Amino acid sequence: MKLKIFREIDSLEKGKLQELYGYVQNYIRGSMDISEWDNLSLAQQKGIRQAIDDLDKGASIVHEDVISKYRKKYSDA
Repeated sequence: MKLKIFREIDSLEKGKLQELYGYVQNYIRGSMDISEWDNLSLAQQKGIRQAIDDLDKGASIVHEDVISKYRKKYSDA
């Protein structure tokens, strides 16, 4: 199985290889960082849950809009 996985990975183009590397890193970190949740305060956990709910409901602001707003605000100052 390892050899089959190696061959599949070895045949990937650079972009796909970098994408796969990101997935692997996230998978490894995800399995190691689960305990971090327990280190957060209840207020922090609640805030994260609320943010996820907001995103699921579509209540978010596009990154470019935020950057544009603050560039304009602080370039006029």
